[in-house]
Amino acid sequence: MAAEIGFDETGIEEMAIVVSELATNLVKHAHGGRLTLTQLAAGGRAGLQVESFDGGPGIADIERAMADGYSTIGGLGYGLGTVNRLMDTLHITSEPGKVTRIVCQRWVRSGAPGALECPLEFGVATRPHPAMEVNGDTFVVKSWGESALVGVIDGLGHGQFAHSAAETARQFVETHSDQPLATIFFGVDRACRATRGVVMALARFDFGLKTSEPSVIGYPQSAIKLSFASIGNVEARIFGNPKPMNFMTRRGVLGGSAPNVVVTEHPWELQSVMVLHSDGLTSRWRWEDFPGFTDLPATLIAQQLLFKLARDEDDATVIVVKAKVGAAPHER
Repeated sequence: MAAEIGFDETGIEEMAIVVSELATNLVKHAHGGRLTLTQLAAGGRAGLQVESFDGGPGIADIERAMADGYSTIGGLGYGLGTVNRLMDTLHITSEPGKVTRIVCQRWVRSGAPGALECPLEFGVATRPHPAMEVNGDTFVVKSWGESALVGVIDGLGHGQFAHSAAETARQFVETHSDQPLATIFFGVDRACRATRGVVMALARFDFGLKTSEPSVIGYPQSAIKLSFASIGNVEARIFGNPKPMNFMTRRGVLGGSAPNVVVTEHPWELQSVMVLHSDGLTSRWRWEDFPGFTDLPATLIAQQLLFKLARDEDDATVIVVKAKVGAAPHER
């Protein structure tokens, strides 16, 4: 069925894993139930929905059941965590002793290039704690169609446990990058339940939106929309934008005590520069401290900020987003 809908070979195999995990749960935990597979179609996209329904003992703690290694019957306990990682959305309702309903969906990704070339460039610089062999920070830079997603992820603490938490989050973000930011944060929170936890900031740029308003240099352009969300202490700064941007950063830890994320949307001008960095860089700096940075490539800016601002007692990561050299607004 997945093949007929249009999933590639990897997608077909992963859908088979999801169905196998849910069927196994029905047999082992509920002693039977029903699986329903439904083809989806919306907005020109195709997908597959898998629904599991049973009248078994129920799930007492749904979010705990998402953690890898959690099992009530002595198994490996990777079932629902695997489903969460492989599907785009996962919703569970359960009344202990009555009914458990699990509904998950996954959409086919086209992989087709967008009509517009991305007008932005992304620079990244990162290094581990000087006393550690592995990095407790990581990052995401991914583009598709007429959208791009960047993010800084900081595993709590340092060393292998922080690295494992950050990598768990990164893998989820990269495989769900085209989903709404709130959905990504919710999924990362679930995926990191068995880890030390992470803090994370994500910025999505959609650059194929048409607007009739004049740009700052006087002619119509295709607008760029920035969507931003953050849990924890990843720093986000914008320089050069005509209007201030108020980001809603919430305290908490994904995989632990994370609140619901707040996603804000903002217009983006091509003269703007975004800097995202973990708390491994000091926050006591100003853009004015680095004259001439605006004209440098994003990668060089990131490298220089890391070199000048990184603290000796932490992992450190910085991402810079700015217009490509010669980039100009596109008329469609």
